[in-house]
Amino acid sequence: MTISLPARNPEPFDPLAWPADTELVGLVFEVQSARGGYLYPQYPIALHAWFLDQARSYDPKLSAYLHDGESEKPFTISGLEGQLATSGKQLRLLPRETYYWYVTALSPKVVQWMQDWLRDLPEAIALRQAPLEILSVRIVHPATTYAQLLDAQLNGDRRKSLPLSFLTPTSFRRKGHHLPLPWPTNVFHSYLRRWNNFSNLPASQDEFLQWVDDSVLIARHKLESVKVPAGKKGLVTGFTGSIEFSLTREARQQMQFEKLFYALGQLAPYCGTGHKTTFGLGQTRLGWLSKPESSPTISVENQLADRIEELTEMLMADRKRPGGDRALQVAETRATILARREFGESLQDIAADLDLPYETVKTYAKLARKAAK
Repeated sequence: MTISLPARNPEPFDPLAWPADTELVGLVFEVQSARGGYLYPQYPIALHAWFLDQARSYDPKLSAYLHDGESEKPFTISGLEGQLATSGKQLRLLPRETYYWYVTALSPKVVQWMQDWLRDLPEAIALRQAPLEILSVRIVHPATTYAQLLDAQLNGDRRKSLPLSFLTPTSFRRKGHHLPLPWPTNVFHSYLRRWNNFSNLPASQDEFLQWVDDSVLIARHKLESVKVPAGKKGLVTGFTGSIEFSLTREARQQMQFEKLFYALGQLAPYCGTGHKTTFGLGQTRLGWLSKPESSPTISVENQLADRIEELTEMLMADRKRPGGDRALQVAETRATILARREFGESLQDIAADLDLPYETVKTYAKLARKAAK
């Protein structure tokens, strides 16, 4: 089911339709840059901001809900999928190349807004200096409900295995650090949090995760680790690749948990895996996917991450006293500002992304530059 967007069409805009009881849906936008353009490594922040601005223009209450209303965010967005070239420390959009941008909704409130939004969708995504014309929109993850996921069968594979593929860097928080491994308990805890928050079909977290720890096996995996900037601040050491989970024979004795296990596997493409899923991380698909070609996006992001880490170490070493977590947070913020400035971003754009006053960002950049000499 697809919406095509002719450049000049006086006909009324026909939105995508889905059932009124829909609780989850995933869309893919086909977009194009007429003349090409340049993107900074952390451009998903701008996609995130544009999406929230669209919500704010339609419904300020919804915008507040997306920002602050829930501990778990009821949506995900991806970066751009398609052929991106590198140009120094930036990414280059190719003229007339088609790119794909994925957006999912995890709650009825967001699903309803998205359908209203599609009735008056703008012609382009205002991505700073590289506006993207919206060519079409289609459903990529079917409109469904949590109850339907719980009742669904994974075809003939339901009682065999559950393969998942992680398309973008994926990570979990554990004891204040990143865990760049798809350990079963962490993976399914990630999904269960969203399920319990949005489904109205809550399951006992402690009992289910104990069952996962006892019952879920890793049948095979092909993974690769990478360090990238994440969201507005900080770095993430994550993984990409594929993994296949299976169950012990004893697991079948608790059928309700077995059923939830497969339902959460089907939820994965909608909710993503791990954290920072509203900034393009943790994009997940059902199935074992062949390893994609080396991503220039990850390559440039890795360069930026290395520079932020290097500068953070310099700034911490320059301090007379370690200062604990607060000192580290300040050092990381200043390192992020200077590294992004070195990669060609303006201080105005960095200030907007970090929600900091321009003069503060300017001062932090000067202090970081001085300390790094």
